[in-house]
Amino acid sequence: MTNKHGGDIYKYQPRYDFSANINPLGVNEAIVTAARESLQDIANYPDIRCGRLRSALALKLHVPEDYLYFGNGAADALFTLVLAGRPKKALLVSPTFAEYEQALQTVDCDITYYELDSSKDFSVTENYLTALTPDLNMVILCNPNNPVGNTIPHELLLRILKRCYELNITLVVDECFNDFLEKPNYHELTLELGDYNNLVILRAFTKMYAMAGLRLGFLMTADRELLAKMNSVSQPWSVSIPAQAAGVVALNQEEYVAKTRAYIKNEQEFLCEALAEWKIQYFEPEANYIFFYDQIDWYKELLEEGILIRDCSNYRGLTKGYYRIAIRTRLENEALIKAMRKIKYEHKQASTKMEFEGSR
Repeated sequence: MTNKHGGDIYKYQPRYDFSANINPLGVNEAIVTAARESLQDIANYPDIRCGRLRSALALKLHVPEDYLYFGNGAADALFTLVLAGRPKKALLVSPTFAEYEQALQTVDCDITYYELDSSKDFSVTENYLTALTPDLNMVILCNPNNPVGNTIPHELLLRILKRCYELNITLVVDECFNDFLEKPNYHELTLELGDYNNLVILRAFTKMYAMAGLRLGFLMTADRELLAKMNSVSQPWSVSIPAQAAGVVALNQEEYVAKTRAYIKNEQEFLCEALAEWKIQYFEPEANYIFFYDQIDWYKELLEEGILIRDCSNYRGLTKGYYRIAIRTRLENEALIKAMRKIKYEHKQASTKMEFEGSR
């Protein structure tokens, strides 16, 4: 698996990066200020408990403080979770975020796959329940899923949770893109934590708050025994002083979050209209990115135009022709559309020429 991630701007140095699904409005100035001001304390070790951040986040999410585990990004929390839980057999959907498989492989976990069907828009459907068997120790779901950008119907998700509870399966739900949904509260499972100690929720400050470079993620569960194991196998001081300071301030940026959702909805429609005009098959997006299929090698040709998108052909369950684009600013989105229109025109001209020469 090469080029697993988007955002490799250091290798490609594109004019525009559509490969990483980060808030197009950029990092809020208040967050930058908090991180900058915290630098005066970097001679000290970070608070190992993330005390201020823990209290602020617990208050905002209405969860007990001891349900929270903080890490150097959601990926760090995920890898620590797997190391602590050491599942022998796990179930993943395909396609989905590659890190789940990578984390499970570190403990030699036997992984089975629930293949999502393109004819059903790569959606998790009712028959997923039949894939939940007593021999499973862990199930990981991404909601909304990456790279498709669709959600699991909430009633079905609750049934999956209850079935996992009955079978003593740890259900891990990655909600890292939940903040971008039109109704995030409807899709989240936070309210279920107290009733289901087999539930683990992953989230991060990375996407909505544009803090990818600071690395701050967290995990929530009522399973205190699991949390104790995670703390015993993790490195201390994994969350830096600037990341903690930025996280506390980020939690207060409600106006910024609301503005982001409205902005993304508008730009999402703008980009989808262009894809529809060109008869490119795209999957109805719910998050801050658009997943589509086309026979043109958009990754290669857009890179030649200085635009980096996500080639999804290395996702398990996908083939060449699947791509993902982040929703960016209007200026960037217009540049993308302009480049794609140029490429489409060139392909049409080449096709017409071939047809003409073939008829001679």
